[in-house]
Order: sequence, then C-alpha cells, then structure tokens
Amino acid sequence: MEAPRKKNLAILGSTGSIGCQALEVVRQLPGAFSVEVLTAGNNAPLLIEQAMEFLPNAVVIGNESHYPQVSEALKNHPIKVFAGKEAVSEVLEFGTIDLVLTALVGIAGLEPTIRAIEHGKTIALANKETLVAGGHLITGMVNVHRASIIPVDSEHSAIFQCLVGELFNPVEKIFLTASGGPFRGMKRDALGKVTRKQALDHPNWDMGDKITIDSATLMNKGLEVIEARWLFDLRPDQIQVVVHPQSIIHSAVQFEDGSMKAQMGLPDMKLPIQYALTYPVRQRSGMERFRFLDYPQLSFEEPDNESFPCLDLAYRSLEKGGSMPCILNAANEIVVEAFLQDAIGFLDIPEVIARCMEEVPFTADPDLEALLETDRQARDAARMLIGRIRKNK
Repeated sequence: MEAPRKKNLAILGSTGSIGCQALEVVRQLPGAFSVEVLTAGNNAPLLIEQAMEFLPNAVVIGNESHYPQVSEALKNHPIKVFAGKEAVSEVLEFGTIDLVLTALVGIAGLEPTIRAIEHGKTIALANKETLVAGGHLITGMVNVHRASIIPVDSEHSAIFQCLVGELFNPVEKIFLTASGGPFRGMKRDALGKVTRKQALDHPNWDMGDKITIDSATLMNKGLEVIEARWLFDLRPDQIQVVVHPQSIIHSAVQFEDGSMKAQMGLPDMKLPIQYALTYPVRQRSGMERFRFLDYPQLSFEEPDNESFPCLDLAYRSLEKGGSMPCILNAANEIVVEAFLQDAIGFLDIPEVIARCMEEVPFTADPDLEALLETDRQARDAARMLIGRIRKNK
C-alpha cells in the first residue's frame, strides 16, 4: 500500500491541552506531517519551545504584548512571527496548509474557523463553541466553499467513525456518552459545597480547566448535543445522552433497522486527534490497547437533570434556536471563569446561565455580526449577575 502524502498542519491553540496532544501525535508519526502554523494566546514560552522543535512556516501569539519576546527568541530561525487576534485568521490563507486543527478555547475559535472555511480548508474541529454559537452559519458556509469538518471531540469522532460507510442509511438516533464527571451521583445539597480543586479532578480524562469544569456540570455534554445537531443534521429528539462512567464506549449510532454501531477504546484524547489528522487513513500508533477482560462490566445511567441542570439548559437553547445557544455558551464561559477564580459557587453556574437566557435579547436568525453582539451582551449580563452574587456573599 502506498504511503499517504505528508499533510501540512496549522494548529490553532497549540499550547493548550488538545494542541499539545496533537503535537505528541505528530512526534509519534514521523514523516506523516509538516507543521506549517502554530498559534497561542498567551503562553509565549511554550510557543517558542514548540516553534524551535517543529520549525513551522509561521507562528502567531495572540497577545500582542508578547510579540517582542517571541520575535527575539525566533529571530535566528526561518519562522515568520505575527501577533494579534486578526493574524490568527490571516495565516490560514497560506496555500500550503492542508488541515487546520482548531483547538482554541471558547468563542475565540469562531472567526478563524470561518476564515478557514472561506479558503476551502479541511478542519479538524476541537472547538465545540464554534458550532454551538454559529452552527447555522458554519454548516451553510461549508457547503458553499466546499470545505469539510472532521470532529475531534471523542464523542463526535465516535459518531463520525460509526457513520463511515453508511452514507445512504438514515440515522434514527445517536447516543452521546458522558462519564458523569467527578460529582456523579451527588445531589444538590452536596454540590453546594464542592470546591474548584474537586471539580478539576476528573476521573477519566486529562483535559484543560474549562472543559473539565464543563464536564463536572454536564454543560460539556450539553454543548456536544448542540454540536452534534449541526455536525450530523439531526433533530434534538434524535440525540440522547447516556452516562457511562467507564468512558469506554465513546458514543453510538442507532439506524432505522434497529441495529447499532458503537466506537470503543480507552479514554485517551490522542486517539480521536490522530484519527482526525490522518483521516481517511488509520495509521498505526503505540497507544495502549483496550482489553475486554480489564472491563468485565460496562454500566449506563440516565443523567440527573435535577442536580445537573446545565444539560437541560442546553437542550432548551437548542429547541429555541437562533441566538439562544450563543447566549448559553457566552454565559457559561464567564461563569466557569468565575468559578475557577473562586468568585462563585458550583450551583451558581446554572443559575446565572438560566438568568442570562431569560434576560439577554434574543435574535431568531442572527448573522455573524449579530452573534458577536449577542456574545458581548451575554458576557456583560453574566458579569453583572456574578457581581451581585459576590456582593451578597
């Protein structure tokens, strides 16, 4: 079999958890990839270290105050250095880029993803907020510009893999599995006392702080429900969340004949990352293999929407449509940041989000400008509500 052609990668958010794991995959598959672009927000030292190792065509540091540090460190290397938010989108115009991994956290991934689509790139999407806030825009643009999206989230990668070879077979339902996070089984009274440190102690996955808190509240699964609606063109009632504490079955598809396909494996994000980077080829990896006898029992539960209302809030925003998922996402980013700073409690997270969904102006068919304005208004509303909570403590 002929070896696949080397792919030229742009990794947006290379210093974050997904970006770093993607570069581990690149290291483990020598000769498979050339790194063309690396971008980071604030972590200049790690960006410099990565650039010296992989020698990309260009790097971008989002925080312009770090530009002198990065530029000076790389001045003797054949690497272009740019800075600023706009530069992150501009470098995606390079004709040498085959695949863009969007591993930016939050709404920051929306505009660069749009720019990559406009240039017909293949996108390995690890930024779920892009489809949560702007799914109707993104899916329309993908068709117009003949771009393509390969999901990186373990659950959406699992669905994507289950659908390979099933082009003309309608999907009846998909099942998104959730670990349940560190507080699975806890009730509201106990959740009112949990700490930041406890919330960051995920039982199965090694992820960044924001997504780990989202997993603890089940908001991560809610965002994945919204993302799945756009990735796979499904109705909300075709997407069911099932708590699966072992995180071995990453998700499953049920077809109209009643048969099901599931994708399984050990909980290691490098597996779906590698699949997205090498698709449609599966390349051999040195990752640990799953053994059935190590997991004699796999269990499944209904999510507890009363104790963890964020999942229900996500479904409600999806049913409402328009700018409501954008409001949900923006408010969530602010409250998670506040929780990580010990400014609010765990149970304040869904309460602030729900209030924002009630109070922020709604737009039925927003364009990009309207979405960005909604995002700003929702963040302002969330900050105001958080200020009131802190004042009343």
